[in-house]
Amino acid sequence: MRLSKAFVPTLKEIPSDATIPSHQLMLRAGLMRQLTAGVYAFLPLGYRAIRKASQIVREEMNAIGAQEFHLPALNPEALWVQSGRRNIPNFILSIKERDLVLAPTHEEVISWIASSGIQSYKDLPQIWYQIQMKFRNEPRPRSGVLRGREFLMKDSYTLDASWEGLDKSYDAHLEAYKKIFTRCGLNFFVVGASSGAMGGTGSQEFMIESLHGEDTVALAGKSGYAANLEIAKSDVPKIGRLPSDNKIEEIHTPNVRTIKQLMEFLNVDHMRLAKSLVYRHNGKPLLILMVGNDQLNESKLVSALGGGAIEPMDATELNKLTGADAGSIGPIGLEGFRIIADRRLEEANGLVSGANKNDYHLINIDLKRDVEVDGYFDLRTIEPGEPAPGTTEPLKIANGIELGHIFKLGTKYSEALNVKFLDETGELKPVIMGSYGIGIERIVACHIEQNRDDNGISWGKSLAPYHVHVIPVNMNSKETVLQANQMYRRFTEAGLETIFDDRENLSAGFKFKDADLIGMPYQVIVGEKGLKNGQVEIKKRRTGERIMVSIELAVSEVQRLLQE
Repeated sequence: MRLSKAFVPTLKEIPSDATIPSHQLMLRAGLMRQLTAGVYAFLPLGYRAIRKASQIVREEMNAIGAQEFHLPALNPEALWVQSGRRNIPNFILSIKERDLVLAPTHEEVISWIASSGIQSYKDLPQIWYQIQMKFRNEPRPRSGVLRGREFLMKDSYTLDASWEGLDKSYDAHLEAYKKIFTRCGLNFFVVGASSGAMGGTGSQEFMIESLHGEDTVALAGKSGYAANLEIAKSDVPKIGRLPSDNKIEEIHTPNVRTIKQLMEFLNVDHMRLAKSLVYRHNGKPLLILMVGNDQLNESKLVSALGGGAIEPMDATELNKLTGADAGSIGPIGLEGFRIIADRRLEEANGLVSGANKNDYHLINIDLKRDVEVDGYFDLRTIEPGEPAPGTTEPLKIANGIELGHIFKLGTKYSEALNVKFLDETGELKPVIMGSYGIGIERIVACHIEQNRDDNGISWGKSLAPYHVHVIPVNMNSKETVLQANQMYRRFTEAGLETIFDDRENLSAGFKFKDADLIGMPYQVIVGEKGLKNGQVEIKKRRTGERIMVSIELAVSEVQRLLQE
């Protein structure tokens, strides 16, 4: 590619609305331009990187026996109503007058195809995938392609006759994803994750650690534990029982509303305070007991409740139902509420909680003796430094960017959309499904996040739009221009993807800055001093190392470097 004929609109200044490095560099290096909030047009350099990432994904999916589809982005709204996902907030973009939606994912369409195409256990297993544009009604698009309204995604779906088959398909994707992200030059880790709007029985995320990540994860390097904070666990101990067996006693606690105030007023540790949180679950009152300063994890709460809608109870309704305000609520004598508790409180005694009347608390509460608790669950958000599960290693809390997500869907969609098959005995059963996604543009953005410096992008060879960047130092020198043209021709004929900066009336310094900004792995610098000795200079973009080689050996030397 000759830069004099190419469209590579680099920018000197950082765009004001770009806040993270990958977003800034994808704009500055001329990889893309923003059309509107959350929607980006990929320009030639950026699209080459996207195509390379797509091809790596395609090769590894094909290697596990997956078959490629191309599914419509426009879906009938009725299909999403049937699956129960039509009204998930910020999920679906609608075209109201046509009763159509722009699909954020394709479980519904896959199920529709399978419902007529899968008849017998002999038709299973199947692995179907596509690389397709997706759409999401993202209310606050930001961070470039990491949170957009339109995005390119590889999504695959497995159809199995048994849960054992699902496990095998899931594990095949797990290994394929590891190969994909390794080939893409990414330093990634795998975390246990919440299934969220996808539903199902289990899921894992593939992530990179980043200060700019919007996900929060818990990590323990030595043990290998990694989990999204939505589901992360620790080996923090239970509160346990005290030897005393005192009766409940009411204490006047005027103007005491917070855990801190209660600790100071009673001179007790926060672990003996049973904090009461009041929610509605599917419209019904719910009291949640937590250890004093522990924070409720709403994702864990939804999982513990088996799904459904949750919302905190507002102050007016709370007072109407209990006769008290927040800060004075407790489990004793509370009527009409389901009561659950965090696992740390299991069978604990000697606890303090609200008395269900303002300015009063109860002490010496014994959950085993005094309260009918309808289940103990892991409901808390872990804290940094707590021991990782099964170890004494302290957990680290870090930010991460999600690259991909794999789900065991089970029969959620097959039952809703009537995807069934006849088993060996002739019995009609629901197909067991899995869903597996990779953000293609996220691969490129994360590669840039991990491969950059103050001067620009530093591409690894797997995703680099081009491998070699030929730069003549002086376009006024006929010998330099002649040798640079010959060098470009030799690299191209050798099958190396090459940029030739043949732009006139630009200083060498400007060209070098542009070359570092767009970041191809190797720069071949053709200058008069080197040519006097029959040599050109090769610069390794990532390390800045420079070597002089003869003109005749330049191509073979770059080939050798690319193979290392």
